[in-house]
Amino acid sequence: MKKCIYVVEDNPNIREIIEFLLIEELHEVKACPNTKEFWFQMSKQLPDMVILDIMLPDGNGLEICNALKGNIKTHHIPVMVMSANNHLSAVKAKCDAEDFINKPFDLNDFAYRVEKYLAA
Repeated sequence: MKKCIYVVEDNPNIREIIEFLLIEELHEVKACPNTKEFWFQMSKQLPDMVILDIMLPDGNGLEICNALKGNIKTHHIPVMVMSANNHLSAVKAKCDAEDFINKPFDLNDFAYRVEKYLAA
């Protein structure tokens, strides 16, 4: 059965690359350009993993991460946070995500990390 991954990324180029890569890996992908679309999708179906950008036009990926990790229904969902911010240790202190990846990132490393959390 396909694993469902939500990708929350406002940059259409990055969102399309990630979506293409994950579909090639035979996953179901819901690509969300903002927090409003993400929460709408969450109301319909819970994903197997969430990949979050930090800077979003209508919110913050860290706030989404904290909301997911603070909710008994969603705290088990693996979260990967993506950021162009070079201060990763400061970002890690603000969110309980399973993984953090700097942009730009290596696509093979990205795919490996995703598979690691979906296999758990």
